[in-house]
Amino acid sequence: MPFAWGILSTARINRHVLAGARKSDRVDIVAVASRDLARAESYARDQGIEQAYGGYDDLLADPAVEAVYIPLPNSMHVEWAIRALEAGKHVLCEKPLTRHLSEAERAFDAADRMGCHLMEAFMYRHNPQTARLVQLVADKAVGELERVRTVFSFTVDNPGNVRLLAELDGGALMDVGCYCVNGSRLLAGEPERVQGEQVVGAAGVDVRFSGSMEFADGVTGEFECGLDLPSRDELEVVGSDGSIFLDDPWHCRTPVIELRRGAATERIELEPADSYQLELENLSDAIRGEATPLLGREDALGQARTIEALYRSAET
Repeated sequence: MPFAWGILSTARINRHVLAGARKSDRVDIVAVASRDLARAESYARDQGIEQAYGGYDDLLADPAVEAVYIPLPNSMHVEWAIRALEAGKHVLCEKPLTRHLSEAERAFDAADRMGCHLMEAFMYRHNPQTARLVQLVADKAVGELERVRTVFSFTVDNPGNVRLLAELDGGALMDVGCYCVNGSRLLAGEPERVQGEQVVGAAGVDVRFSGSMEFADGVTGEFECGLDLPSRDELEVVGSDGSIFLDDPWHCRTPVIELRRGAATERIELEPADSYQLELENLSDAIRGEATPLLGREDALGQARTIEALYRSAET
C-alpha cells in the first residue's frame, strides 16, 4: 500500500516531487495545504490530489497523512518541520534545512523526541550518478583525493523572487551554493576550516558567493555560486592520478561521468533516474523500517555548521 504524503504549500518545486510520486507505487500524495483555501482547492484539482486545506495546521491534523514534504521559503523550514514532527508526521524538508546549526539541532531533537524521521531534501544524493561518483572516489579510480571543485549558478531576473528576499533567508549560498557545499562534504568529509566571499545585491542577500574549504589530509575544496550569473553546474574531483568530471551533478538529467587519466577520457553513461522519486521512496521505506534513511541528523548538522561558518567568514 502506498505511503500517504501531504505537501505544505503550492510551491513551484512541487511539480518535480509530484512527478516523482506518480512514477512510484510506494508513494501517494493525498493532501496539499495553502494559506488560501481556494488556491489549495484549485491546485488539488489541477494535480489530482484528493484533499485540500486552507492552512498548514489543518493538513497536519489530518490522520490520513503519514508524512509531509515542506517546500516553504528557507526561513520557515525549521518552524514548520518542528510543528509537523510534533503533530506526529515524518518530514522531508526541502534543502537547505537552515543556515544555523542550533536550529538544525532543534529540529532533529524534535524528531528524536517524537520518534519520527526528518530528512533534508538533497535529491541528487539519491541518484545513481552520485552513488557511482562516490564509489569511484572510494575505489581510488583517480588515486588519492586532493581537490573538489564545484559550481552552480543561474540568473534570477524577478526582484520579488523568494531567492532574493533577505527576510526569507534567500541568497546564492542558500539556494544553489548549498549543493556545492553538500557535494564537497560528501566526498571529502567535514571541513576543518572555511573561507567565504560574497557579493551582496540591492535586496541585501548574497547574489554571488565563493568559498574555499580545507579538509583532513590536505584535501581542499573550492566552489562558486550565483543568482546573477549564466547557468553553470559542474563538479570536478582531482586526484593524484587523474580527475573525474560531472557536467550535470545536481539535476542528474543527463547522467554522465568523465573519468580522465592522462590523455585518456572514459565516459561512464548511466540510465536516467528520477531523484525526487528515489528520495520519496527512501524516506517512505525508512519509515516502514524497510530501509535506512540516506540522509539524517549528522549530515544535516554538518551542512548547517558549514553554511553558518561560510557566512560568518564572508561577513567578518
